[in-house]
Amino acid sequence: MSVIFSQRTPGRRWLSLWPLALFLLLMLVGGLWIWQAWPQVMLKSALWQRDVNQQLSALLNAVATHPERAGGSLLLLSFMYGVLHALGPGHGKVVIATWLATHPSKLKSSIVLTLAAALLQGFVAIGLVVGVLTVLQLPARQLHLSGFWLEKGSYALVGGLGILLCWRAIKRLRALLRKPVFIAFTPRHVHHEKCGCGHQHLPTQEQLHSGDDWRARFLIVLSMGMRPCSGAIMVLLFSKVIGVFSWGMASVLAMAAGTSLTITSLALLVHTFRALAVKLSGNKAPALWRQVGWSTLALAGGVILLVAALVMWFSVPQPVGGLRPWRG
Repeated sequence: MSVIFSQRTPGRRWLSLWPLALFLLLMLVGGLWIWQAWPQVMLKSALWQRDVNQQLSALLNAVATHPERAGGSLLLLSFMYGVLHALGPGHGKVVIATWLATHPSKLKSSIVLTLAAALLQGFVAIGLVVGVLTVLQLPARQLHLSGFWLEKGSYALVGGLGILLCWRAIKRLRALLRKPVFIAFTPRHVHHEKCGCGHQHLPTQEQLHSGDDWRARFLIVLSMGMRPCSGAIMVLLFSKVIGVFSWGMASVLAMAAGTSLTITSLALLVHTFRALAVKLSGNKAPALWRQVGWSTLALAGGVILLVAALVMWFSVPQPVGGLRPWRG
């Protein structure tokens, strides 16, 4: 194989990336529009959640007397509450959106992440109420205090995930920038995956991402699901008081299903946009540029998670009694 050093016109190289630049510009404009409209969306979502929360209390009372009539309505309304609840502020959306935007991930594994996190959040709420009020028989204030520390722990995990992503991105960048760069090769014999020589010349996509870190994925699920939903805890407390705790648990699981629908939709949107950006960039940029670019993007994602974790950690209010029913 002979190595040929050739010069390419930088201007033409950048001009060939105009579809990606246009796509990023449209994304920026769309993001600014969403930023402007988001406060109004949040206000509407909070008002809807308040109405749904009042209806949930009424349906729980109805289930206590007529479970065969009100049970289905309770589960359906709980599902709707989960869908609306996930539209509000919450660190789970920041975590999953940042991860999917900055790391290659298959669609199936992305959906599994969101489903696992939503279910974990529901089971954490149930386990917290059962453990504190039934097993340990502690007062309700201990329930609030336990939820406070679980919330703190969730944000600490987000920070740990950010540090992990930053460390790995820096390692990749250092390795890439140390490599010698060849501009072009003229092979005398072209190898491909079915050339019959008996060797594997390049790893497959599955092999590249097989080590795509169960640790990072575990941290994602745990950081998203470790913080129990305060609305779910309120439903569990009220259902326990009126003696329909099993219906309260079913309601919380329906909420988790609704939450997973919204978060999965967000994951699909981010995954689609990322795939479109990769397709528009194509192979027009040099391989080293692409690798450095994605590694830098991964580093930026880690920094975003770390900053978000610090902001959320110091913004958690002290438990002084009562629950925050419309917080994520």
